[in-house]
Amino acid sequence: MYLLSLNLKTNLMWGDSVNSDFPRIITLLRKERNISQKNAASDLGVSQALLSHYEKGIRECGLDFLVRAADYYNVSCDYLLGRSPEPTGTTISYSDIPEHDPNQKETIRNGSMMASFNKKLIINSLNVLFPLVSKTGSNTLMREVSSFIMLAIYKMFRVTYMANPKNDQLFFTVPEIIAANGASSAMNLAEANAAAAAKGIKVNDNDVVAPEESPVITSSALSEEFPNYASSLLNLVKNSEARIQLINRSDK
Repeated sequence: MYLLSLNLKTNLMWGDSVNSDFPRIITLLRKERNISQKNAASDLGVSQALLSHYEKGIRECGLDFLVRAADYYNVSCDYLLGRSPEPTGTTISYSDIPEHDPNQKETIRNGSMMASFNKKLIINSLNVLFPLVSKTGSNTLMREVSSFIMLAIYKMFRVTYMANPKNDQLFFTVPEIIAANGASSAMNLAEANAAAAAKGIKVNDNDVVAPEESPVITSSALSEEFPNYASSLLNLVKNSEARIQLINRSDK
C-alpha cells in the first residue's frame, strides 16, 4: 500500500489543480488497465454512477476513496492528485537522474544546478523519444521530429551567441533579421508533417505510421522499457505542462 507523502495533509483540500488532475488520472489508469467502469466501481466499493462523477470531475471524493483508489491501481496518492509525475509518488533530485554519459560527470557551477538538472531531463528524455519514434517505422516521423529538435537547439544557440555583441554575425549564413521567424516557421512545418505522419495522414510522398506499428505508451510501460530514463521524461512532461498552464492562467 502506498501512503500519502508527508507533504500531503490529511485534511485534504480540493483546489483547482486537483479537480483537473484527479479525474483525468483515475480515468487514464482505468483505461490503461482495460478495466470497465462498472468493474472498477464494484472493486472500489462505489456505484458506477458515483465513479463516473469522480472521473468527470462532477463530484469530489473523500480521503478514504483516494486511498482505496491508490491501493487499487498500485500508485501513490500524490500521483493520483497530480502532485508527482511518478506513479510511486517519489520526487527525483539531481543525483537521482542517471548521467547520459557515465564517463563524463557534469560539473556543477555556482547557481547552475537548475540548468544541469534540466539538461539531464532533456537528454534522458531524448533517449526515450527517439527509440519510440523508431518503433513506428516511419522515416517521415523520425526526420520531422529530428528537424524540430535541431531547429529548437539552433534558435537557442543563436540567442546565446547574440548575448555577446562582439560575436561576429558572419558565423551564420542566415541573416539575424529572418533567422528567428524562419526557424519558427520551419519548426511549425516539421511539427505539422510529424503530426500528419503520426495520425496516418499522407502528405505528398511522406510515409505514415500504421496504427498497428504505433507503440503502446503508458507510465508503467515507459518505466519498464526505459528504467533509467522514464523518470526524466515524466518530470519533463509535468514541468512543461505546468509552464503551459501558467501561461493559460495569466491570459485569463
